Amino acid sequence: MQQGKAKIAGNGIAIGPVFEIKTQDLKVSDLAILSIEDELTRLQAGSEDALEQIKALIDEQGSDSAAAEILEFHAMLCQEDELLDPARELIKQGGINAAVAILQAGKAQADEFKALDDPYMQARAADMLDVSQRIASCIAGVKLQTKPSVRSVIVADDLTPSQTAAFAREHVAAIVLRQGTLNSHAAILARNMGVPSLIEASLPLNIDGKIMAVDATAGCYYLEPDEPTIVKMQQAKDDWDKEQLKLFALRGKASIAPCGHKMLVCANIGSPDEIEFALDNDCEGVGLMRSEFLYIGHETYPTEEEQYQAYARVATTLNGRPLVIRTLDIGADKKCPYFELPAEENPALGLRALRICLTRPELFKVQLRAICRAAARGNILLMLPMVTAVSEVQKAKALLEESLRELIREGKACTRPQLGIMIETPAAAVLSAQLAREVEFFSIGTNDLMQYTCALDRQNSSLAPFYDPHHPALLELIKLTARNAHAAGIWVGICGEAAADLSLTNTFIEYGIDELSVSPSRILPVRAQILSSDAECSNRRGSEILF
Repeated sequence: MQQGKAKIAGNGIAIGPVFEIKTQDLKVSDLAILSIEDELTRLQAGSEDALEQIKALIDEQGSDSAAAEILEFHAMLCQEDELLDPARELIKQGGINAAVAILQAGKAQADEFKALDDPYMQARAADMLDVSQRIASCIAGVKLQTKPSVRSVIVADDLTPSQTAAFAREHVAAIVLRQGTLNSHAAILARNMGVPSLIEASLPLNIDGKIMAVDATAGCYYLEPDEPTIVKMQQAKDDWDKEQLKLFALRGKASIAPCGHKMLVCANIGSPDEIEFALDNDCEGVGLMRSEFLYIGHETYPTEEEQYQAYARVATTLNGRPLVIRTLDIGADKKCPYFELPAEENPALGLRALRICLTRPELFKVQLRAICRAAARGNILLMLPMVTAVSEVQKAKALLEESLRELIREGKACTRPQLGIMIETPAAAVLSAQLAREVEFFSIGTNDLMQYTCALDRQNSSLAPFYDPHHPALLELIKLTARNAHAAGIWVGICGEAAADLSLTNTFIEYGIDELSVSPSRILPVRAQILSSDAECSNRRGSEILF
């Protein structure tokens, strides 16, 4: 028996035979190099064949599934000049075949994503590699590896998004990767399917068919487990399944503590791809939709129509539940070359988020117009990040009103969304009484608030021992913010990582926090904690949350 530890990408416990997916060597450099025109034709034909394969996968999955949404993005990439033009240029330079050209172009695009500090955008590198490899395999005439036909533990170095999307749920007991990332599409899809998943597992090669037990609650696995381990893991699986049934029974229940304090438990999402997973976990809305996915990894600014379509799609899917859209938060660890931002010694304290929007009002108004148009399609709220002064909010409000007036003059359907701000700087927390008179809600971003309050770079792993989400200074700022919000008659939520910390749930109830926004997989555990809380509600506002 071999036992190992790994990172948890999706919770659960499973036992089954291994179905190993080996990394394929396309050997495309062996292909003969034809004329430049013929290679360009090869590239076009390969992209068209890849598109047909992806369309077939979409048909298998059903057009409304989360997997189909990811595959539709891949279908778009197959036709995107952003990927194909660099490959065409490589071919025109001569001495290279179309398959090698598309792989090199895909790798260059993927490297740009990997260079970003945002984990979500880093994970998008897999999409570029996946699509370029599919096109190359079509050019080379290589058939992609098959998928399991019986319930198995999928083992691979890594999985492409399209490989994961092709799996039938009933054939996947668990997924264990030797590499992988927590924010990859493969990990997101695995969580959507409710599949136990581990990444960064030190597994040997050539283990196809061997029995594996996967404990993705403790982050460990057992290859060829002995009988006592199998018995222990089977009991753990039975216990886990019973606990999940208890959590599942909480779907549809209001998140009301025994003391009477009502909260909403909402989801944080990074793109429209994640909304179905959030709904599957019974989110009561989206408390944070990051809008950077529309900007990062692209060569030009997204249009108003592109933004409107993305926001409206999520709002329509939520069917009346609130959708809080955070306006553009580029800068610091999130970089877009075409923004041409100046180099900064300390970008976390530099030109970022709302500061960029206020210094580039025409750029900001494109997003504001798109959000106002989408607000006519659903329950949308608009949230400003990185506020430090009342004047910043007033300037943003003026641009919002200007955008609304323009849309009305143009005869376009629009609605003024509720306006709120993130409290993620000590300045905003200290000024929360004044800021509360300008907006309709607060959402506390505990990650940045901790960073700026305690002078800790949250991207610096060596500072992890000093990072304390229970730091008394942080909690005092949260309490102050909640008190000032309620004094002004507005609601207050938390959307940072602390929102999912069950050891803090009682504290947040006592502070009167109205809403917690967490990753989708944490929604039901947080609700269970609220329902069983023994907190006293001395600070609760005593009224319904006014979304």
